Amino acid sequence: MTVKNILKLIRPEQWIKNLFIFLPLFFSGQLVGWDKWYACLPVFIAFSLVSSSIYCFNDIRDREEDRLHARKKKRPIASGAISVKEGYVLMFLLLIPACLVLLLPGVENLWHVLGILLFYYLLNMAYCLKLKNISIIDIFVIAGGFVLRLLSGGYASDIQLSHWIILMTFLLALFLALGKRRDDIRIYEKTGMTVRGNIRFYNIPFLNTVLGMLSTISVICYIMYAVSDEVTGRFGSDSIYLTSVFVLAGFIRYLQVVLVEKGNADPTYILLHDRFLQLCILGWLVSFALIIYF
Repeated sequence: MTVKNILKLIRPEQWIKNLFIFLPLFFSGQLVGWDKWYACLPVFIAFSLVSSSIYCFNDIRDREEDRLHARKKKRPIASGAISVKEGYVLMFLLLIPACLVLLLPGVENLWHVLGILLFYYLLNMAYCLKLKNISIIDIFVIAGGFVLRLLSGGYASDIQLSHWIILMTFLLALFLALGKRRDDIRIYEKTGMTVRGNIRFYNIPFLNTVLGMLSTISVICYIMYAVSDEVTGRFGSDSIYLTSVFVLAGFIRYLQVVLVEKGNADPTYILLHDRFLQLCILGWLVSFALIIYF
């Protein structure tokens, strides 16, 4: 069991998803408050370790199917580089520091955070065992995981979250999960390779329709957030709505790549390779930060 294979199993590159824990700091205008960062950092570490523990269990459970898959057969457990017993040991060892790190000073509402972390763990275990094979439920579980990250950051930093932020996080995560499903369909139609078991319950026309619907709802939700009295009062500015331009452009560009250019629908791939979308996100971050911090 080499370090390289352990890293492949626990997938630290996926820890980027846990940056949602820090969103409450940004949207509350407290991004420069180091005490809030100290409160959220242990939660970020805990969620990252718990996520890696779940990846271990998922690969153990799916090892037989993965061995028949062109790409997944190279995973450490499926390939035999790490034994099932070693996988279980690593899975439980990751949970110990995940709990201990939350005992560091600075974390507010500790029991709430622990409760959310436990629920996240149990929900994802259920996902690995059964829920990932149930269409629609699978993407709702994924989106719910991002909301749980957001809530944990809010409790840890003792920042009250707007219901708009919670709703937008859920909608965005649902949109991205559907984009990933669309890419799975595209791979299946081109290569015949089944990426997941419930792929037969999705198709391109259905996903195109739902992606269009969700993008519309998400943009409207963001505009309503930007012009709400709660937000304008909190930041002392009625200019937040101007950032909607970048949000709208970002959604339109994503749909253009997927529907017109027939490109890769994987949100992570598009984000890393599409310069226009990168500029939309950068423009949104800079404009939002300028309005609420300066």
